[in-house]
Amino acid sequence: MTRGISNYTKWVAAGALAACVVAAAPAAAATTPTVSCTSARAGLADKLKRDITSAVSNRSGTIAVGLYDRTTRTTCTLRSSTAYDSASVVKVTVLATLLWDAKKHNRYLTDREVTLTKAMITKSDNDATTKLWRQLGLTKIKGFLSAAGMTQTKPDANGHWGLTRITVTDEQKLLKLITAKNTVLSDNSRAYTLKLMGQVISSQRWGTPYGRPSGVSWHVKNGWLQRSTHGWRVHSVGTFTGGGHDYTITVLTHGNSTMNYGVTTIQGVAKVIHRDLAAS
Repeated sequence: MTRGISNYTKWVAAGALAACVVAAAPAAAATTPTVSCTSARAGLADKLKRDITSAVSNRSGTIAVGLYDRTTRTTCTLRSSTAYDSASVVKVTVLATLLWDAKKHNRYLTDREVTLTKAMITKSDNDATTKLWRQLGLTKIKGFLSAAGMTQTKPDANGHWGLTRITVTDEQKLLKLITAKNTVLSDNSRAYTLKLMGQVISSQRWGTPYGRPSGVSWHVKNGWLQRSTHGWRVHSVGTFTGGGHDYTITVLTHGNSTMNYGVTTIQGVAKVIHRDLAAS
């Protein structure tokens, strides 16, 4: 069992989430959502749409997918605006907020902040995350979300960072900020974030990196959380470069019977995306 899982178990057992276990579910769509893809490369959009659809078609739960490849100007989405409890993928947002705020005040991270951010991202340490969340406060967190254009991301009203509501659309916006020059995050901030996401401990490297070709670099952050409604939330966000591509993948899921079931669902999606991009 990883530290992230044990901490979450401890967190839930301590009652930190007890007051929020009846959070409203996302509104049901009038029609079943379908995978939508566009690409500047001939044939790639159709292939990705077909293969992602196949990967999710026999999986239970509610699955949302986002793909963006700068090289081929390829985008794929499924349930892009459906909201999920963030679990630990929000930790990338916490890190980005801290770096954004430090840039505004023209300062470096303190030794304490370096220690906490490393534990938060590489080990998914919940205690470190809580300390940084409280240090920042909702005003700064909402300030970063506004600056990043992440209008669909909603921090929990009771202060539980793991119950922040997130969407594929906003997670993809965040990954784009991390992977390309912009005015929100400095180049050093982006490099630091990618460095930590590339040092995630081996037991937490599942999810979106699954099936990537050799020679393609990965940076990942995963999240997992069980609640009384919608079962396990299991999420993975990742960035990838190499093989003539520069792409980001977000897969958010809930309604999983077990954590491993959600991991398998995510990896089935990731595998076909990596394969189709490598062949294009």
